[in-house]
Amino acid sequence: MSRYNVRLLRHDSKGALRQQMRALGADPRGIQIMLPKARFHVLKVESLSFAAANILKQEMLAKGGDAAISGDIYFGEEQTTDALLMGTERTLHRVVDILHKQPLPSLQQLGKELETALTNIESRELGTCRIGPHDFAWNERTFIMGIVNVTPDSFSGDGLLAKEGELSPDAVEQAVDRALSFVKDGADIIDIGGESTRPGSQPVDAQMELTRVLPIIRELRKETKAPISIDTYKAAVAKEALDAGADMVNDVWGLRMDPQMAPLVAERDVPVVLMHNRSKPKNAEQQERLGGRYVDIAYEDLMADILRELRGQIDVALEAGIDQEKIIVDPGIGFGKTVEQNLTLLNHVDELRVLGFPLLIGPSRKSFIGYTLDLPPEERVEGTGAAVALAIARGGADIIRIHDVRAMARVARMTDALVRET
Repeated sequence: MSRYNVRLLRHDSKGALRQQMRALGADPRGIQIMLPKARFHVLKVESLSFAAANILKQEMLAKGGDAAISGDIYFGEEQTTDALLMGTERTLHRVVDILHKQPLPSLQQLGKELETALTNIESRELGTCRIGPHDFAWNERTFIMGIVNVTPDSFSGDGLLAKEGELSPDAVEQAVDRALSFVKDGADIIDIGGESTRPGSQPVDAQMELTRVLPIIRELRKETKAPISIDTYKAAVAKEALDAGADMVNDVWGLRMDPQMAPLVAERDVPVVLMHNRSKPKNAEQQERLGGRYVDIAYEDLMADILRELRGQIDVALEAGIDQEKIIVDPGIGFGKTVEQNLTLLNHVDELRVLGFPLLIGPSRKSFIGYTLDLPPEERVEGTGAAVALAIARGGADIIRIHDVRAMARVARMTDALVRET
């Protein structure tokens, strides 16, 4: 018979660990001292010089942690090395304090970046963003973005156009009814797009896109105060959509396709979604039953590459004058990533927390689900549910962009109840 009932406690959040300590009757002052000693992190940094790597290694060891670096750098066979820093929060903060005092500017910069990353990981306090007439407090729950595709060639099979051309009054009514049903079923934001972004899709010009989306935005604005997002990478489309009543911009190219988009978003002071995207038509492969997917997409290090490129897009936004509180980041599941890369991304989405921005995750009905389960788009609701639950449970989703609003809103609420701190 067990005398002490030893068990392993999950303490991947400060709240859960604090709760356990309080239950023991630990002194509140002691809790604040012990918390940083109990949470362990592994951080990866890139391209350290020999001197920087050696100093960092010694400081990590001296403070009770460790750092893994390339052995070749000691023999002059490499000019730089990446490093894995392993230690508790307390250890890492003590090393950061040392780095701030180093004479090497590179180590001072590393100290700043480590401090920012640790702050973003530890606090996860993202504040509030106003979208239209509503305030979105990111730490309260997972928000739902419902998709309305005004296209004839949506990969998901839910496009509202049977063929190219102007929207009929019936199509406008159908789109508005769909959006209003989404709001009733739990959608917090309605995302309206007039150009398919499926692998291998053909682009349309701005005028065609406007012809598709403006009538719906105008009519929907009359019927609901729910925030409306315009899904476009073209500044001309975004401008007209905002004038018609849209409240935010969802740019699948993260301000990189149209140089006028960043200044427009800054001028209009609206929220913007910056998505990571490496899509190239030459890498798109089509199957009649399962649809398109990307193949032979090369990443040196998937998560590191995504983080680096997203940081570049964030810099573009900030330099253009876009308010930091108005930036939402999307790692771009399905956009320029293979089935396997999408699965890896979703499984490691919590690594994006170091950015310190709210995250939008869009796994809905996508090809990585279809090719994994061997199912066409209309039969991917269960796979989407698994992806949504995982993204939330990993702590990596503040907004879920989905087609099946009623079902996925329930998945999100249930997952929130299971994993969010109370």
